[in-house]
Amino acid sequence: MEIDARDFLNSPPVKTVRFGGSVAETLAKHKRGDSSDYELLKHQLADPDIRDAQIINWLQEFRSSVTQLTKDHEQLIYTILRLPWVGRSQAVVEEYMAFLGNLVSAQTVYLCACLRMVVSHFTPKRVTICEAGVDISDSDDEDENLPRNFDQCHQALQLITRYVPSTSRFLMPILHENFPFIQKSSRTLECYVHNVLRVTVYIPSIRRDVLELIIGKMLKLDVSASRSDIEEAEENAVQNQRAKEPTEEGLFDMDEDMSADGPCRTTVMAHPVADRLDSLMAVLMAYIKDFCHVNGSLSAERTKDLYRDLLSVFDKLILPTHASCHVQYILFYLCSFRVALAEAFLDHLWKILQSPSQPAVLRQAAAGYLGSFLARAKFIPVLTVRGCLDLLLSWTHRYIDSQDNSGRQACCDISLHGPFYTACQAIFYTLIFRHRAMLEGNMKKGLEYLQSLNLERLVMCQLNPLKVCLPAVTSMFAAITRTYQVVFCYTIIERNNRHVLPVVRSSAGGDSVTTNTNPLDSFFPFDPYLLRRSGHLIEPLYQVWEELSDAELLPTKTGQQGSREDEDDFLCGETPQTEGIVGMTPSSYDSSLRSPSGVGSPPIGFQRP
Repeated sequence: MEIDARDFLNSPPVKTVRFGGSVAETLAKHKRGDSSDYELLKHQLADPDIRDAQIINWLQEFRSSVTQLTKDHEQLIYTILRLPWVGRSQAVVEEYMAFLGNLVSAQTVYLCACLRMVVSHFTPKRVTICEAGVDISDSDDEDENLPRNFDQCHQALQLITRYVPSTSRFLMPILHENFPFIQKSSRTLECYVHNVLRVTVYIPSIRRDVLELIIGKMLKLDVSASRSDIEEAEENAVQNQRAKEPTEEGLFDMDEDMSADGPCRTTVMAHPVADRLDSLMAVLMAYIKDFCHVNGSLSAERTKDLYRDLLSVFDKLILPTHASCHVQYILFYLCSFRVALAEAFLDHLWKILQSPSQPAVLRQAAAGYLGSFLARAKFIPVLTVRGCLDLLLSWTHRYIDSQDNSGRQACCDISLHGPFYTACQAIFYTLIFRHRAMLEGNMKKGLEYLQSLNLERLVMCQLNPLKVCLPAVTSMFAAITRTYQVVFCYTIIERNNRHVLPVVRSSAGGDSVTTNTNPLDSFFPFDPYLLRRSGHLIEPLYQVWEELSDAELLPTKTGQQGSREDEDDFLCGETPQTEGIVGMTPSSYDSSLRSPSGVGSPPIGFQRP
């Protein structure tokens, strides 16, 4: 075939020429003080247009001289580690891995540098795009070779691990350092988290630390995207979509067409932070499912191991984090695999709640998780719900006994009795959601069970839990218990309403004029899940709020009726804000209540999986 001279002149030159001597000669000259060939070698290795044949040739020579590549040749090694080997031909990849194996075996001083190089490939390569005249650097989301490139990185990391068994000790700090900023694109974060989780498959010793790293980053995203902000962004997106697609009269009914599940609903979240979190939740849930199942069947041992790791991260990071909206659903999802897991999680929360040695703030958080989990998890059988209610009621009655026997006048004091009040609210909240399930099948036996709980004593006691529980929870509980004539709460509610809840001084000085309607600083961790991509896994497991019947919303003695507006507020799980209210964090038990004869309780009857 004849070649056009112009094509030849315009094409880049084929780089086959190599300057300087062999690697061994160059290193020897550099040792004697002649660095000219040494610098030329580094320059040629850094050539962005270096060809496969040249890379292979260099690497073969470096392998034969690896014992000479001491700490004195640090800059040369770093240049080699920057060679573009990922995505190259199979011959280059194999030669490069062979070099890595020789290097970490002979010169362990370069182990961390090799690990950093491999981990740097866990995200797509960076590209620069111009937006509004500003250059923005982020990942190349369109690279079709990413799966193959990531496979090569993991092959290299496994090779290093085989040569240096202590690799895991040095790897975790590098995984921390290289975690992308949370402002990066969803794709960048998704790739990195996917690859880091993949490392745990062949280095299981770091699994718990990896989960802690990932969940810690996800929590930062979660708390920076409030439920109200996400809902507002989604609502605005729907309105903008409607505005962009005006309809012709008589052709379409936009109110029906643009419903919550209509065609305008995509898998991309309108809120950018929520979208990033959604991607990571989807990746982590996929990992959990794949890890726990072998050949399509649930592996009991693998599931137990993962549950223990996630429970450790839950205690350390998730439980102390107030008002996170979504990350806690990782445990929710895992517990759906087996009832025994859900029971073990309830057991764990119960032990935290009833333990006087735990900080009060954690005990209250555990009570919130306990009530919310019992209320919302469809996979928890009614028998288990009843068993937990029995334990909670038994503990609260013991607590009341301890107050009656103390010889002192009991009073409504959150700083002293915070765990008790949150336990009461967990009971009320669980009954609101699960009372129908308890009454199904045999109404008579269901009512007998509800009456056996002795809720009247709880409501009527001097500690007055109805005064500090959320008004939405109190009103719903009152309506339901009145309907089934289990306990009548309205007299107490009316009396409480005549007394202003205690307020505290503002941190800015002066008296606070705000009435605190959420003195327990309550939140329900399993309120409705808002993320879309990962949400399809939660939806079939989740107990949505079922509207009360008209009979359950009969007028009260004061002529008031549970309005649909109040019901919607309860549905959305909204809790009143407590901004400006300070000093309401409950303290631990009074010292007089710590005696064994006070508020001890029997262990829960569940077996750990």
